[in-house]
Formats: sequence, structure tokens, C-alpha cells
Amino acid sequence: QVQLVESGGDLVLAGGSLRLSCVASGSILSIGSMGWYRQAPGKQRELVAAMSSGSDIDYANSVKGRFTISRDNAKNTAYLQMKDLKPEDTAVYYCNVKRALMTSGYRYLEVWGQGTLVTVSS
Repeated sequence: QVQLVESGGDLVLAGGSLRLSCVASGSILSIGSMGWYRQAPGKQRELVAAMSSGSDIDYANSVKGRFTISRDNAKNTAYLQMKDLKPEDTAVYYCNVKRALMTSGYRYLEVWGQGTLVTVSS
């Protein structure tokens, strides 16, 4: 079983920075994509950034130039460095893993973390 644990969410002033981490645990052989989504109150969950195993990266237009996603494949860990945070970045941020192959041969198509809250105060 794959478990995702996020950390790093906090209350920060506008213009500040935060770094989120997501650790995937379990008997994992490989992970296709690791990414971050967010959901603000009353809004749908949206993609923030995702990184494939081949290092292809997608960013939401709203975070380009401010957020940076990275992965440490050896540690099955993804990071989201966020700078110049804005009040509209306030949301629960969820780690997402796609196509996780386990040592048993089982493949998880998609796994979600529990989320970490980022609050940006003006």
C-alpha cells in the first residue's frame, strides 16, 4: 500500500515563502508522476504542479514563476517551493501520485495524501 504524508503547510504573510514536502511510503518500485493539487474553500480541486518520472513539469498558470516542484526519486519525495505567496494561494494542498508500481507487481493508478493547509494572510 502507498501512503502519502504531506508537511510544511503553515500560516504565512503575503509575499512570504513556504516549502511543502510529500513522502510516499510503501514497497514502491517506481512512481510515474508526483504532483500537488490544491482546494480552496468553495472551489474545486485544481492542479498546482506535477512532475513526471522523466522530469516533465506542468504548472498552473497562476503559480508559474512563483512555485517550483522537484522530486527526489531515491526518497520517493516531492517538494513544492512556494514564494511570493498571495492570499489567493490559501488552500489545502494535496500530494498526488500517479502510476505507482509496487514490488508485488501491483500498480496504483492514483493515490492522494490527506492534505496540508496553507494560509496566506494579507
